[in-house]
Amino acid sequence: MKYPAFLMLAISFILMALRPAEPKQATQDNPLMKPFNTPFQVPPFDEIKLEHFLPAIEAGIKANQAEIDAIVNNPATPDFKNTILAYDTAGDQLSVASRIFSNLNGANTNPAMQKLARQITPLLTRHRDNISLNPKLFQRIKAVYEKRNSMGLDAQQIRVTEKYYKDFERNGANLSPEKQARLREINEELSKNVLQFGENLLAETNKNFRLVIDKQEDLAGLPADVIEGAAIEAAKDSLKGKWVFTLAKPSMLPFLSYANNRALREKLYRGYFMRGDYDNKFDNKELIRKMVLLRDERAKLLGFKNFASYVIDENMAKTPEAVYQFLHKLWVPSLAKAKQERAEFQSVIDQEGGKFKLQSWDWWYYAEKVRKAKYNLEESELKPYFSLDHVQKGMFYVANKLYGITFEKRTDLPVYHPEVVAYEVKDKDQSHLAVLYMDFHPRDGKRVGAWCTGFAGRQYRDGKKTDPIISMVMNFTRPTGDAPALLTFEEVTTAFHEFGHALHSVFADGPYERTARDVPRDFVELPSQVDENWAAEPQVLKAYAKHYKTGEVIPDALIEKMEKSSEFNQGFITTELLAASILDMDYNTAANPDIKDVRAFEKKSMQKIGLIDEILPRYRSTYFQHSFSGGYTAGYYVYLWAAVLDADAFDAFKSSGDIFNPVLAAKFRDLLTHCGTDDGMVVYRKFRGKDPDIKPLLKKRGLL
Repeated sequence: MKYPAFLMLAISFILMALRPAEPKQATQDNPLMKPFNTPFQVPPFDEIKLEHFLPAIEAGIKANQAEIDAIVNNPATPDFKNTILAYDTAGDQLSVASRIFSNLNGANTNPAMQKLARQITPLLTRHRDNISLNPKLFQRIKAVYEKRNSMGLDAQQIRVTEKYYKDFERNGANLSPEKQARLREINEELSKNVLQFGENLLAETNKNFRLVIDKQEDLAGLPADVIEGAAIEAAKDSLKGKWVFTLAKPSMLPFLSYANNRALREKLYRGYFMRGDYDNKFDNKELIRKMVLLRDERAKLLGFKNFASYVIDENMAKTPEAVYQFLHKLWVPSLAKAKQERAEFQSVIDQEGGKFKLQSWDWWYYAEKVRKAKYNLEESELKPYFSLDHVQKGMFYVANKLYGITFEKRTDLPVYHPEVVAYEVKDKDQSHLAVLYMDFHPRDGKRVGAWCTGFAGRQYRDGKKTDPIISMVMNFTRPTGDAPALLTFEEVTTAFHEFGHALHSVFADGPYERTARDVPRDFVELPSQVDENWAAEPQVLKAYAKHYKTGEVIPDALIEKMEKSSEFNQGFITTELLAASILDMDYNTAANPDIKDVRAFEKKSMQKIGLIDEILPRYRSTYFQHSFSGGYTAGYYVYLWAAVLDADAFDAFKSSGDIFNPVLAAKFRDLLTHCGTDDGMVVYRKFRGKDPDIKPLLKKRGLL
């Protein structure tokens, strides 16, 4: 059984308890229980129904358990092949159905699917615990581990053996039966809480708040395309002649940036930052209390001081103390810059006779005003050059220039929603590399944010290779009227970010499932964040940023404005990210994890570091999905940790004088391909030839 780090979110809830096997006819009729008769073995989404998942997962569990039993009951002396390799290749049947279910539950869910997820989640956790707490299985793995250096194993065989042994240790294999029983209870309860947190947040974001406007004057300041998008949203709610703004960022952020009506800006932003905090049935505070307590207890059962120590022990940072030291090193210059920005915005308010103090719901509005005044640049000037189609071409252009790969649109591949687009990824010799799905726009059944996941990873079985099936899921601005989807530049960089994750999945390779794509959590954002750098390079912009009406290439004058304003508002951006990172760490290092009042805990955490009132942490506790249901618990800091790596890595390209330097590109592709062969910093040093330097990041964000 294998769980690569960057796919943990996709399969973390999808292991299921054993039930009797289905009749043969049911197996034949269930597309998830037979080989896929599709190109590249992509899921037959057009055939899969909700009722197929339960029997398919049950059958997968039964098959998986039989594989485990075969390992455990093998009379031969444990060795690499009959124990480690056998375990590494177990669980394929279960993986197929579980990945599909998990991915669809995140990207295209509905009440029936959510009900099924609530039913199966605790059962899935029990099955996973049945494997990780199997004493006979652990003893066989331990036997190989203890003799690994005298069995003639190569370096990668030793590495995968060590990884599995540590996995079992970290999952409680060395605990007493009594402590293992308590660990099972904790795991089951946590799995329920995590799922409920996500469901509550989905309801709060997509269903429980709408800003409905029925007066034309309340739209003053908003660009025409934003108004048109709000009218389309209103029509979906049968509110013809009105305008609706939602908490989806493509709807909310333009309103916060341009709407002159300050009271409505406050109303919309309050709707956003109060999600999960209304003391209603979707409130997340009690779930947070429970999860913090349970995670702390789990960590202490396993011999760690707190949950952050447990998580970070496997990361590049190694200790919570190292993380805090890193975050505070950035906090001082970031907060100082944010305070300068606050003073600048307050000055504009005073000059306009505003007679009020800047508040959090004012920040985007006055940032946009100051950007216009200082750099003669507005987001509305840029958007016509960033149609979704052109941005896709820009991502493909960068990947082709760096690695020689190409992307061919495939209309013959089944998709899970009509808006999803499928591509075949080909190497420079035109050989098949992967299938990439792209799912761009918000809808009620899709959780917020953007992410990259996989329906299948690269595998080697009986001498045959199967290639990855990858999915990028976003929530970008929709088309309006006759115009295509026109993206903000923030959305452009998000697209490049997730595409960087996809490239990691395209290239990652290795003989063993456990290590092929395994990287520390604070390394996993390097491939994504480094890809963002190319999006704003003039050479790249000239290749893809073209006006959607005229085809005109983005003018040099506009590129120059973008470059001059690149450090603008970085105090705010970095400070809100740091604040959320520190809040996440504080929850998971709390000396007293029995948090009676979540609001008070959050307030104290932010006061301790001196966060100014005009800036909220990027995620307040009750909608902090990364920390409480998104796989980044005690790990939200990794975006900034990886930002040091990505700025340093891209500096290598810039310093070489060629952002597509073929030697460096080949070395970086090698990093992506063999990232699991060694510790994260060792892999990075092989690419860079030295330790990463923080100065390129500070320079990039104007924090020096």
